[in-house]
Amino acid sequence: MLRRTLPFVLLAVFLAACSTTVPDRAASDTAGGTAVEGADGIAAEGLPGGEIGQSALEQGPLPGSQEDLEINVGDRVFFGFDSAALDDAAQETLDRQAAWLMQFPDLTVTVEGHADERGTAEYNLALGERRATAVKNYLVAKGIDPDRILTISYGEERPVDPGHNEAAWALNRRAVTVVNVVN
Repeated sequence: MLRRTLPFVLLAVFLAACSTTVPDRAASDTAGGTAVEGADGIAAEGLPGGEIGQSALEQGPLPGSQEDLEINVGDRVFFGFDSAALDDAAQETLDRQAAWLMQFPDLTVTVEGHADERGTAEYNLALGERRATAVKNYLVAKGIDPDRILTISYGEERPVDPGHNEAAWALNRRAVTVVNVVN
């Protein structure tokens, strides 16, 4: 009989040790909200009315981060075929980038110039450099210190779309602003 019940007893002890308890809701109410402790042990304050708020990590990108730039501002502009001219859409994006960079005066960025696969590797490197320089010059004209902006050209070497058609080439003719990480 002991042999048959021992596994069940051990299973019950194991499950009891792994169980969690739900905190007393009345004890956790704070100023109209609810404090809830996440799996990481960090308490997240609830919203008034008892709705549980998101943890700090789930509220959005860290201000001044690459993710913040990508999501809230736009990190890239696109160019026409064989061109480094900034169209209206590119200028609007760069206006937002300049305003964003003004908010974070300690940040530096690198503008990466890219080209599609058409043309020689040397030509595309030069075209990517002209595109990166056009972006830098625009941001400098908007008041950003030129010492905060580095440029590099990757030419055709880093396509975002490996296709061999106009849709892919249009995505690859770009300049991307990248936040430099300080260690």
